[in-house]
Amino acid sequence: QVQLVESGGGLVQSGGSLRLSCAVSTFFYFFDDMGWYRQAPEKQREWVAGITRGGATTYADPVKGRFTISRDNFKKTMYLEMNILKPEDTAAYYCKVSSRSGSWWGQGTQVTVSS
Repeated sequence: QVQLVESGGGLVQSGGSLRLSCAVSTFFYFFDDMGWYRQAPEKQREWVAGITRGGATTYADPVKGRFTISRDNFKKTMYLEMNILKPEDTAAYYCKVSSRSGSWWGQGTQVTVSS
């Protein structure tokens, strides 16, 4: 069973920064895709950023230029560096990994950006 644990969320002022971490129980070469999602109150969960096994990264338009996804294969940890945060970035953030065997989610970490 793959386990993911997010951390690093919190309360930050508009314009501030946070770095989220996602510790994964399995080495990354098992997964085809890894990424971050978020869900604001009363809204559907949306994709934020992704990184492939080969290291290619992609971003949703609202976060391009402000967020950076990365990973440390040795530490089995994925990161989301978030800069120039805006109140509309307020949401629960989830990490997800996928392989041919299935997909697994973390429990989420709350990010709140005050104006």
